[in-house]
Amino acid sequence: MAKLHFATCSWKYPSWADLVYSAPKGINYLEEYARKFDSVEIDQWFWSLFSSDRIQLPKSADVQAYREAVPDTFRFTIKVPNSITQPQIHGTAKTIVQNPHFLSLSLMDQFLELIRPLHQVTGAVFLQFEYLNKLKMASQNQFQDLVTPFSAKLPRHLAFGLETRNGNWLNDSFFDFLQKQNLRPVLLQGYWMPPITQVYEKWRTAIVSHPLVILRLMGSDRQGIEQESGGEWNKIIWSKTDELPALAEMIRDLLSAGVEVYVNINNHYEGCAPLTIERLRALI
Repeated sequence: MAKLHFATCSWKYPSWADLVYSAPKGINYLEEYARKFDSVEIDQWFWSLFSSDRIQLPKSADVQAYREAVPDTFRFTIKVPNSITQPQIHGTAKTIVQNPHFLSLSLMDQFLELIRPLHQVTGAVFLQFEYLNKLKMASQNQFQDLVTPFSAKLPRHLAFGLETRNGNWLNDSFFDFLQKQNLRPVLLQGYWMPPITQVYEKWRTAIVSHPLVILRLMGSDRQGIEQESGGEWNKIIWSKTDELPALAEMIRDLLSAGVEVYVNINNHYEGCAPLTIERLRALI
């Protein structure tokens, strides 16, 4: 069913006081956030892989606190831990260490069980894969062959998405693979990827065949905008005025096709995710 959700990537930013929060500290950030927005991306659990024998998964107390902070109408999009999606622990050519947990169904089951209190309010759980060059993954076909049995075992009461950071893999084979595996497209704006609108124009038919799509607006120079912001994320720093109208038109088209759309925006995109949401809402 067509529905639009605007979300920020994470939410605990004291500099959003007055924009989103009543104060910079001493508040329940998520509870106040949920009064203004109906969705948020949880990316904090992604950073879970420290060594072959040190994996950090969500704490039950945090999961319960997040559930209690939001109404039943709220929706999370949750990034799967990188202990499941990262093929190697170290990525240099001389010190590659294979990650024994890569695409581990048992670890995925453990993760999903830990976040069970959030299942009712989860829009999608998604797998983010880093840029997999030939040192990390021999080919796109090998990647798809590895993910296929993994995705076949995922529970179907949740929606699952997949994000690739290899632009060369955005092709007919990839979108056919997503459809066959019942994995929703997670399209990334930024880094080394082609613009979302170009991807959408080329593969629109395949993309709108899904009931749900996630668009992630991340920006292209994380380090640069962090230096310029000084850790204060309360204003537009690098305006994307030239990109926003085409993104708004794409979102309208997705909605007209009956797709549920999650637009997840990082501070690194323009400098202030809540303000970017306001700018996109005005255009839509």
